[in-house]
Amino acid sequence: MEFSNSLKAEKYLSELRAFMEQKVLPAESIYHQQRAALIAAGEPHSLPAVVEVLKEAARARGLWNLFLPDSLEPEHGLTVTDYAVLAELTGWSPEIAPEVLNCSAPDTGNMEVLHLFGSDEQKNQWLHPLLAGEIRSGFAMTEPDVASSDARNISTSITRIGDEYVINGRKWWTTGAMDPRCTILIVMGVTDPEAESHHRQSMVLVPINTPGVRIIRNLSVFGYEDQHGHAEILFENVKVPVSHLIGTQGSGFEIAQARLGPGRVHHCMRAIGMAERALSLMVERAGERTTFGTLLSHQGVIQEWIANARIDIEQARLLVLKTAWLIDTVGTKAARKEIAAIKVVVPRMAQEIIDHAIQVHGAAGLSQDTPLASMYAGIRTLRIADGPDEVHLRDIARLEIKNRRITK
Repeated sequence: MEFSNSLKAEKYLSELRAFMEQKVLPAESIYHQQRAALIAAGEPHSLPAVVEVLKEAARARGLWNLFLPDSLEPEHGLTVTDYAVLAELTGWSPEIAPEVLNCSAPDTGNMEVLHLFGSDEQKNQWLHPLLAGEIRSGFAMTEPDVASSDARNISTSITRIGDEYVINGRKWWTTGAMDPRCTILIVMGVTDPEAESHHRQSMVLVPINTPGVRIIRNLSVFGYEDQHGHAEILFENVKVPVSHLIGTQGSGFEIAQARLGPGRVHHCMRAIGMAERALSLMVERAGERTTFGTLLSHQGVIQEWIANARIDIEQARLLVLKTAWLIDTVGTKAARKEIAAIKVVVPRMAQEIIDHAIQVHGAAGLSQDTPLASMYAGIRTLRIADGPDEVHLRDIARLEIKNRRITK
């Protein structure tokens, strides 16, 4: 594989680095002030005004919808490998940067689904406003009553009656659904319980204001309340037209797999960006603080943490870039083992580095005075979101065993 960035990626990287340094990172304190004011006013999920200002600035610089690969946007799209280095940079400010570029989850995955599987009508009604950053969306897959890491367990029913689908079930961790701008949900449920296990599920589009859609509550993450929210939603006899089916009936599992491949590269590269920022903060703090007459940066244990952090980041980045390259060259299915591997390796790596950065900062690392505590909560969550570590380890082991049997 080619390890240097393409000319196109290098151009965007230069633009994005300047934008992050000049606009995004300086705006973080403003963002947090505005969020605090909105929370105090009883609007915890409303968007701080500074983000809209930054969105216009990003659009003016051409830093918009960069996640769409060239297979979908051949005129100006980037490869998955090209976008990976940009996603890493946005990880330095995970609460602001992805949204500002219209490259934040779950919208990115939902837009890719609509691009790949949506009808012309669905694209006109929902994809185009999402691409324009005019609305937000949610992805309703996980359920509270079953182990949703095995998608075959999903119990929400999607029953066809005449020209409508009737949906009944309960979902939670539907990211984005609390945001007032959230207009549309992609809901995964069972359309044919008697079919083969991987063909029972389908995905349908459900406008969030459809009668019978009831948002029960927001779910916090380690006590943090996400601006976009993670909703628990009850679907009670929710009716949508048959035309709201995405793809074909029974293709829900296949669509989910297509959605998760590039998305895991995005998540992992942003996590590497978070690890890089944590390492930068750790080095800076270690060079400022003295204990027992010696700078922290002169302490052997701290030097070991810093050295291992650099090694671990470089190793993880190479694996993710290899995975992105495989997706670009041989497709998501052929990169299945690597996609599973990065989902385990990167969050573990970033969690350890952020944890060490917190330790070097002492009590300050636990507070809102640094981004470390929030980053730790987010990165620990990533070891469960999109499938827990154990599921991916199981898949890797099975693929290794299968390949061994073939070659023996």
